[in-house]
Amino acid sequence: MDLNLQSLASASFLTGQPFIGGDRVASHLVRDAKTPEVNRYDVLENESVSFTPPGFIACRWIHQFKPHRTQVNSERAMKLTAENLFVTLADPLIEQTEENTRLLQFLALMLERKRLLRPKGFTRDGEKNVYEHAKTKQTFEVPVGEISPQFFLRVQEQLGAIVGALKVKGDAPVFAAGASGERAKR
Repeated sequence: MDLNLQSLASASFLTGQPFIGGDRVASHLVRDAKTPEVNRYDVLENESVSFTPPGFIACRWIHQFKPHRTQVNSERAMKLTAENLFVTLADPLIEQTEENTRLLQFLALMLERKRLLRPKGFTRDGEKNVYEHAKTKQTFEVPVGEISPQFFLRVQEQLGAIVGALKVKGDAPVFAAGASGERAKR
């Protein structure tokens, strides 16, 4: 799943105030209510209560702003994949919400199936699954959750906001063509 989205903004969407290193920034992935586009909106955390998205918020996370490195390939940085969305949401510095946790659990399942993540068991308390990233050998902890039909219906709504409206074929939901123009496989 590839999406072409804007990279982290250098200033708040609401006020235009430039972000300074260490600022707490709330990032939102929003599917526009009028078009099939998914956009990223970055605002200062204290401004996020004033932020009214122009559509459905598929995902939201809070992180500290780090100024851009000048040598980063901007085209590569703009490409959002399931893998780097997982890495972003799994960062221990990101505050977890119910929506983020659900999406993180789903992405872990998907990336495990693609063999990009390797299961390594559970944390000592049994509350989190431990995964190792195949390329970087970095470990990630993902909260254990109940994988039920309701779980997939909620994930379906979130993914529908990101990759496109969902169509139902018989009893099984399938994803419509996403931002990359490819049809996702069930």
